[in-house]
Amino acid sequence: MVATVTSGAESRFRTVDTHFKLLAEVGLAATAAETAAGEGEIGLAGDALDRAGDAFDELRAAWPGMSPAERAIVGPAATALRARIDRARVRLPRRLALSEGAPERDPDEEVDPARAA
Repeated sequence: MVATVTSGAESRFRTVDTHFKLLAEVGLAATAAETAAGEGEIGLAGDALDRAGDAFDELRAAWPGMSPAERAIVGPAATALRARIDRARVRLPRRLALSEGAPERDPDEEVDPARAA
């Protein structure tokens, strides 16, 4: 005989589930960033790191409303994921842009006859 427990369709741990899903998003984004960085796909790695940052922002916003028990679970997991994200971010080269420069005319560019006259 198997004991059965009837429960509603809704989870009794909805808020914790939400936090776990955010942690999972960060973990998946960290893995995607590490993989992309290893393959030289800097743009994809940056996008994944941005997704991880967005999920961290949501966790940070939810932190004041978490119970001590929730914080005891979410805090250490988030700390480990933050370390992974930071390591992946360090591996990416910095993007630099010119701060000053003169425009150059492209010799293959067509010249508007009205403006040339």
